[in-house]
Amino acid sequence: MKTSVTFPSSGLSLAGILFTPDGHTGERLPAVVVSHPFTGVKEQTAGIYAERLARAGFATLTFDAAYQGESEGTPRQLENPFQRAEDIKNAVSFLATRDEVDPERIGALGICASGGYVPYAAQTDHRIKAVATVSAVDLGGMFRDGVDGKQSPEVIQNMLDRSAQARTDEARGAEAQLDDILPKSREEAESGGYPYLMQEGFDYYRTDRGQHPRSNNLFVTRSLDLLAQYDSFALIRMISPRPLLMIAGTAADTARFSREAIEKATEPKELLWIDGATHMDLYDKDQFVTPAAARLSEFFTENLPA
Repeated sequence: MKTSVTFPSSGLSLAGILFTPDGHTGERLPAVVVSHPFTGVKEQTAGIYAERLARAGFATLTFDAAYQGESEGTPRQLENPFQRAEDIKNAVSFLATRDEVDPERIGALGICASGGYVPYAAQTDHRIKAVATVSAVDLGGMFRDGVDGKQSPEVIQNMLDRSAQARTDEARGAEAQLDDILPKSREEAESGGYPYLMQEGFDYYRTDRGQHPRSNNLFVTRSLDLLAQYDSFALIRMISPRPLLMIAGTAADTARFSREAIEKATEPKELLWIDGATHMDLYDKDQFVTPAAARLSEFFTENLPA
């Protein structure tokens, strides 16, 4: 069963979908917040994982981040990592007030960029009793250092110059400047020097496979200076003694983020490799989503006990 819901976050109304198990008889349920990727919306991969976990007996909440999807906030498509963390904490607050949810049994799952945002939020929010990620990315680290960690320092400096100019232009009355996240065509994706992440991003976000009308693959240019100062995993050790599970594909070019995060984290922690999976194979391809969702179900069942 799924229900459209709204809840407040820093003065903005966020739009979400609350999933509950079929046949729920009214007892208080363990619950999981499921947070979407950079560029994504709640109806895409976050909804797939939320629905899988609901079938396993959890109440699950996925939602559009502030400034994105059906949620409030201007300028549209602002990517503010600190607001994204607040959105996750406020999603926990919403679940904690629901009659069908046990407020002492709430976990959180982040996918892609939210695989950074969820641990970041959880490190200081003790209401999140168990933390999990799929294809985690530290978005700040990706913009600073590139997908492979080898990006020239000049790249982020040029980005910050553009961000600064965009702020000045807005102050003078211009519309918020928007940047494309992904290539605009398959030919551009395959020939423009983009890392494979961008190529498979095109295949997911810009084709019938995962395309959604509210996922427009744009972000506000001045988001860059917010992202550049953000570090998903600097204090990941603070999640302990609560458990951390990170899931990544062995063929993902973002796998280093999960590996590096697990190295910084303290016990209890687990890094589960899904053999042969790329970053976005874990978004929706059943042969990879099924083992990932099975382990997530086990993890949350073990760590959100009655």
